[in-house]
Amino acid sequence: MTTAVLREMRWWDIEPVLELEKDLFPEDAWSRGMFWSDLAHARGPEATRRYVVAEDPAGGPIVGYGGVAAAGDVADVQTIAVARDHWGTGLGALILTELLRAATAFECAQVMLECRVDNVRAQKLYERFGFEAIGFRRGYYQPGNVDALVMCLNSPSTSVQGTEING
Repeated sequence: MTTAVLREMRWWDIEPVLELEKDLFPEDAWSRGMFWSDLAHARGPEATRRYVVAEDPAGGPIVGYGGVAAAGDVADVQTIAVARDHWGTGLGALILTELLRAATAFECAQVMLECRVDNVRAQKLYERFGFEAIGFRRGYYQPGNVDALVMCLNSPSTSVQGTEING
């Protein structure tokens, strides 16, 4: 079980998140500008984004992060990542739970995401939360021309009932 705690991602987290991003997704890592742009929409009464980071409670390094964007009644998981040495600890589920909680707070009835077709570990996590495959995006991940599996969850609030998150 994970000992990491979640907290809101802030601008000073971008550099350590980029390090993790480049390690986990070397061919299609997000840019600094992409994170800055999404964080610009994550605070205040008109916020449409929620980004979190996971870190050791003793102030250790960032070991995971995730973000969700809302548009109308549909949310989209923009990114979710866990450091390799934290795979299998439940941290991905903790982050996804917080993103679904945010989607519910944004009053979204549906949550969408794309996942590499070869990322079976992530697909199993999403399926545990009730996501269902609804299609493909051919050649979505570049370079490499890897297809994305499009997944959808209806009623995200039912997937997070009874869960507790600190931070």
